[in-house]
Amino acid sequence: MKVGILGGTFDPIHNGHLYLAEEALHILALDKVVFMPSGNPPHKKGKSITDGSLRYEMVNAAIRDNEKFFVSSYEIDKNGFSYTYETLEYMKMSLNKDDEMYFITGADCLDQIYKWKNIDRIFNVCKFVVFYRPGFSVESLMEKKKKVEEQFKTEIIFLHLLELNISSTYIREKVRQGYNLSYIIPPSVNYIIKELNLYI
Repeated sequence: MKVGILGGTFDPIHNGHLYLAEEALHILALDKVVFMPSGNPPHKKGKSITDGSLRYEMVNAAIRDNEKFFVSSYEIDKNGFSYTYETLEYMKMSLNKDDEMYFITGADCLDQIYKWKNIDRIFNVCKFVVFYRPGFSVESLMEKKKKVEEQFKTEIIFLHLLELNISSTYIREKVRQGYNLSYIIPPSVNYIIKELNLYI
């Protein structure tokens, strides 16, 4: 089995996340994609983040009609900071010995990856996949990718996908401005945001 792990704050989840997961599912021939809403990421210390149970509920609502999409509450339920290497080692233990795990994240992480805790342990348990993010040149990202590969003696998979410049920050701002967001977030997520008056 080939399992993709897609982490993120998902505050809120939007159609860009779902598009990415679907593309990764087909390009990498994955059997399933597990969405991992972040718990208490150290790099977002001091920033206001919606309660984990609500972000989990929104992800669950967004993916419920796709039989190959799943959501994990591991980081949300975990005490203390959430480190990627710990999450991936935990997820790896739940798989069979011959299963492959793919960690999917934005290519902008290639700038910050040297600050990640125990990055070598991440490369040991999974295949590292990065997808293109708007605002960066492909050439510069490929140079950074090569540098990381050489330093850590690993191979990084690069997904050059359609540029969907949608962000959760943009969505939260548009909610405050009263915009109709039904075209860029799943209707089920839009319903939860309206019912609970999130991001107002």
